[in-house]
Amino acid sequence: MTMLVSTILVLLLAKGALSSMLQRDRGCKRWKPSEQKQNVCCEECHPGNHVVFHCGPNPEQLCTPCREGTYTKNAKDIKCERCTQCTGAQIELEKCTTTRDTQCGCKDGLKCGDAQCSFCIKKCNKGEEPDEDRDCRTCPNGTFNDQIHQKCKPWRTKCPNPYQTIVIKGDAFTDNLCVNISSSGLKQPESKSDHTAFTWPPVLSVFLSVALIIFLIIAVYSEKRKRKAKAEITKRPIIRTATDDPETLIASECSFHEAQEEHGSSSSECLPSRESGDHLLV
Repeated sequence: MTMLVSTILVLLLAKGALSSMLQRDRGCKRWKPSEQKQNVCCEECHPGNHVVFHCGPNPEQLCTPCREGTYTKNAKDIKCERCTQCTGAQIELEKCTTTRDTQCGCKDGLKCGDAQCSFCIKKCNKGEEPDEDRDCRTCPNGTFNDQIHQKCKPWRTKCPNPYQTIVIKGDAFTDNLCVNISSSGLKQPESKSDHTAFTWPPVLSVFLSVALIIFLIIAVYSEKRKRKAKAEITKRPIIRTATDDPETLIASECSFHEAQEEHGSSSSECLPSRESGDHLLV
């Protein structure tokens, strides 16, 4: 019996607390006395309530909660709005409450066409832009788009830095490409802070010059050796076959002695004979 009484008391207390909570969330939240001072006039309803009477003796009767499927955002609205239904390509993200409308989204590949997502449009990829028919079109020539679902932008006509130049023409996805002038092989004025100038051409010139000089020295030396060898071959003694003719013997002997004189081994002279005109060995 005692346990039954305790249970009843707990239920009654819970019911009272719930009623109190409901009372606080319904009716007029803020009011002021009327001119007749007999009534009060509501200035703000509880969230999710709409105005039924502007003035009256009881503040709780001035506002009433919105019915299911309706909502209100303004505390002074006299009626509740019907909740939005997500249809077609829309999907429901959050259900409607008495204080907030339904939150709709769009299926994959689509995006909301306005802030309220009242309709869906095709999501445009890079290289495209949305058109007036809620579809996508390729960026026109001379424009590009590197973002998702954005308007195409015109290609740049000049580079942002003074020592840059356009080297690659853009397309529907990218802008014109700018690089430093030195990187494109053109001459760039030296900067005081640039200590890494390109030094390959001077080094290559030095190597080519040294190689050319070595080649010339080798060529001249080889030519001198060839001339010296040729001269030695021409100075060798002429050896003739022996014969009984006295004139031939004398000529051969003279040739032999001339070769010895050239090598410094003899001082003999071969003179012509006064009587016969033949060569004689002296």
